[in-house]
Amino acid sequence: MKNNQDALQQALKSIIAETNFTTTPESVGTVMQYGDGVLEIKGLEDVQAGELIDLGGNLLGLALNLKKNTTGVVALGSGEHIKAGDTVKRTGQILSIGVSDQILGRVVDPLGQPLDGGTALKPTKEMPLEKVAPGVMSRQSVSQAMMTGIKAIDAMIPIGRGQRELIIGDRGTGKTAIGLGTILNQADQNMICIYVSIGQKRSALAQITQLLTARGAFNYTAIVAATASSSAAERYLAPYSGQAIAEYFLEKGKDVLIIFDDLTKHAQAYREISLLLRRPSGREAYPGDVFYLHSRLLERACRLNKNHGGGSITALPIIETQANDVSAYIPTNVISITDGQIYLETDLFNAGMKPAVNVGLSVSRVGSAAQVKSMKQVAGTMKLDLAQYRELEAFAQFSSDLDERTKAQLNRGERVYNTLKQGWDKPLKMEEQVVVIYAAVHGLLDEIAANKIQDWEESYLQHMRSAERALLKQIAKEQVLSEQIDKKLVAAIKSFNTAHPELKES
Repeated sequence: MKNNQDALQQALKSIIAETNFTTTPESVGTVMQYGDGVLEIKGLEDVQAGELIDLGGNLLGLALNLKKNTTGVVALGSGEHIKAGDTVKRTGQILSIGVSDQILGRVVDPLGQPLDGGTALKPTKEMPLEKVAPGVMSRQSVSQAMMTGIKAIDAMIPIGRGQRELIIGDRGTGKTAIGLGTILNQADQNMICIYVSIGQKRSALAQITQLLTARGAFNYTAIVAATASSSAAERYLAPYSGQAIAEYFLEKGKDVLIIFDDLTKHAQAYREISLLLRRPSGREAYPGDVFYLHSRLLERACRLNKNHGGGSITALPIIETQANDVSAYIPTNVISITDGQIYLETDLFNAGMKPAVNVGLSVSRVGSAAQVKSMKQVAGTMKLDLAQYRELEAFAQFSSDLDERTKAQLNRGERVYNTLKQGWDKPLKMEEQVVVIYAAVHGLLDEIAANKIQDWEESYLQHMRSAERALLKQIAKEQVLSEQIDKKLVAAIKSFNTAHPELKES
């Protein structure tokens, strides 16, 4: 019996001697209260702002409020298991998203988890969601066009690679359509696209995914989605996740287009979180730092110089207004952050003008420097023609007898106006836009019936693609309208008009 006890003692001694009793310190805290996705935690004295907190049950939280005695943490998901008294711990990891080239063609949530039912992504690099924007010395000026394929925008409100152009308007005026049309146009433009869906219905997201897949645009597009059913924290993080993915490709020297749809819902999600964290509210119940929310996001859109890879991020944020009120808090904030805006008007949309771009209120503060020269040549007088047409149209309503010059201006303006109508899912190449706009501004459509301009354009472009393919290729290659191209183009338009008398005014 004694021998057995001695053997057992020896065995225990050897186990104790071989065991490593070194401990690793862990920073832990206690949940004081939890509700509406927000936790008040005591402890965690050395936590960092933006750090991930392990809440147990495979759930993470984001440290946002660092108070003297407590930490305000937002749960990134459904925290049904959390209760007061639970122990949570620091991860030591600042919020980031795992990215690889495989993310193209996928729909992911703000933490990089797939939402499309596909296999889990294998990240090759962790990209931080919050990052300081590149400095002035690492950037270069915007000098290369980012073609949207939409005549009204490419001609009069051009966008350059590395620019931030706001799309603003009421609900249901075609803001998302402009963004999606621009993505469709990037098929042969060597551009990677990121579409960030914030607070939209799942059905709308499914339709967008289906459309991009059907048109072959999903090969170069990634979608980051935080739908209406997602938590406020996920809606708040979605744009930063999209920007982090864009920066992954930027580091490889690629050109990236990112669409934020829309930042109004993003600001509302941030307001919701801030009020739950008991931050003091300011104008329209938004917290005082809501301007910084969007400025630190959009400042990261840039065009880098050759020493830093030469890539670019072009941002198209979308803002929804109420009753065309662009002077509200969030619209004025984002207007002042961006390099111009495309203003969509409800009245124009209802009158059948699609895209419903108000040319007078829309502006691009950078893109004209990047506009293709041939486009600049043909679109030079376009804004003036349209402005004069608008003024004369209003004046003509009160006068029955007009002089011939006024009639001619109205006639020209109406045809230029009708030329700008375009289906959002039918983007046109640069050279195709040039040959259509050339005809309108040079009076070669004055004899065509105003209500048949759309029919004329469709038939004319088919004719140009088949019979005048060499001329289109020449315009695309030279990107400037020489005297020789000018003569060929006038002859082509006149011969087409002669061959189609059914399109002329009766």
